[in-house]
Amino acid sequence: MQGKKVVFLTGASGNMGGETLRQLLERADRFRVKALVLPKERDHPVLKRFKGHPHLEIVWGDLRHYPDVLNGVTGADQVLHIGGLVSPMADRLPKLTMEVNVGGARNIVQAIKAQAAPDRVRLVYIGTVAQTGDRQTPVHWGRTGDPIKISKYDHYAVSKTQAEAIVAESGLKHWVSLRQTGIAHANLWKIQDPIMFHSPFNGVLEWVTVGDSGRLAANFCEDGVPDQVWRNFYNIGGGGDLRVVNHEFAAAMFKVLGFSDFRKVFQPNWFATQNFHGQWYTDSDRLQELVPFRRETLADFLAILKAAVPFYVRWGAQLAGGAVRKQIVKLARSEGGPLHWLEQGDEAHINAYFGSRAQWQQIPSDWAQFPLGQPSRAPSYLDHGYDENKPKEQWTVSDLRQAAEFRGGQCMADHAHDPHEPVGWRCAVGHEFQMSPNLMLRGGHWCPTCMIDPDGYDVVARRSPFFAQVWRQGR
Repeated sequence: MQGKKVVFLTGASGNMGGETLRQLLERADRFRVKALVLPKERDHPVLKRFKGHPHLEIVWGDLRHYPDVLNGVTGADQVLHIGGLVSPMADRLPKLTMEVNVGGARNIVQAIKAQAAPDRVRLVYIGTVAQTGDRQTPVHWGRTGDPIKISKYDHYAVSKTQAEAIVAESGLKHWVSLRQTGIAHANLWKIQDPIMFHSPFNGVLEWVTVGDSGRLAANFCEDGVPDQVWRNFYNIGGGGDLRVVNHEFAAAMFKVLGFSDFRKVFQPNWFATQNFHGQWYTDSDRLQELVPFRRETLADFLAILKAAVPFYVRWGAQLAGGAVRKQIVKLARSEGGPLHWLEQGDEAHINAYFGSRAQWQQIPSDWAQFPLGQPSRAPSYLDHGYDENKPKEQWTVSDLRQAAEFRGGQCMADHAHDPHEPVGWRCAVGHEFQMSPNLMLRGGHWCPTCMIDPDGYDVVARRSPFFAQVWRQGR
């Protein structure tokens, strides 16, 4: 096993992490894997599958416990930090989410810094599309550097944004943040949670398959990853074939499940019209160019899904569609579902996801009256407020001041130096803070206080032309 790279992997029991583990172990001639796993997941199918593998070491522990993380990181050449608490559970357990996602990232960074040669360790951090929130037409095309915009009640997005900042401001020489999108995997059909109603039918998402996700993470461990990749932010996306409107994805999914038309199962006014997340990427092809990983299409995913769905599920859809609809209605009426909010008078959630009760009442209950949209397929770009053609190593204090003014604030620095070193800023509402130009301009971060407070977005948008591009009142 001499000469093999040691990869420390978190999140091995999740969809992306489990696939990454599989692909790394298929390359056992080049890699040895240390995987951090919670003791309570001892009987997880992924662990059973690879139990006793000679190139896999299980590190029993918890991301919240620094000694466990240090044990995993010590001796590693590569750290793939995929693990964390995700939605919908993350939004129900906000305190635990912050401890796992933010505390875990802090422990990872601290453990790498504790190594004898921290600059030798490569850290791949997995962020999320949720960090940029609701991006419906006409701003449904996006890229890194666009404003962080967190949907109300999205504790997961808050935690991942703060964790990303910890990584980006760590001072490490080799880190990268890959913002993950929706993962198309074989068990997607099993998810029965009210969060399904939070996604607007006319919203968009650029999906990626779980196979391509695992391949990307594993490929980052190979020799030959370009130096220019490090200390940057990228969007993970499957490309043009996987850029779909949400109603298109629903139609394809339900056809595989045995329904001739998904509209026989739902009513359009059961679904939120705002306050979720999703976009098509103008820059996801860039990651493919740097670290090639795409092999699968939407048709490939649907074929995998069809093979995974038991025959009796499809029979049930055809023979007992009415019973299925009753179950769906029950789900929409459960806690966290739009019908629950409407019936219980939860005006705060109604306002967040529909604008107001009056606006919800304007949504047709009949599909014949509900237009299924087709947003423009022509890429469009937000203004980032500075010369993006200039390499970040050449940024001047004038560039930083120009960017700050476009964000409604000020750059307090009197000179520009390393773009990865924090400088002083004042935000549009007067908060002063320290942040590296790289995180602000390339990562799209801004005031750490205002950025995670959606209730204040209206005020920010009135003062920040940068943020106003993606925000209209309440959305």
